[in-house]
Amino acid sequence: MPLYEYRCKKCGQISEFLEEAGSRKKHVCQKCGSQAVEKVFSVFSARVSSSSSSGISSSCPTGTCPLS
Repeated sequence: MPLYEYRCKKCGQISEFLEEAGSRKKHVCQKCGSQAVEKVFSVFSARVSSSSSSGISSSCPTGTCPLS
């Protein structure tokens, strides 16, 4: 289930909620209880594991991974 971030329009607190994609569930601010929250764009990370014998997860060796 994806993790989404919401910012409270009243106090500015950013809260995280687990929800199904496309859910219309109403959220409330975890700090002040306001229902005036908006979904914010957030970054995500992904980790690709190497199947090498070392067992160490690695990223692209060049530091720039093509999308293909």
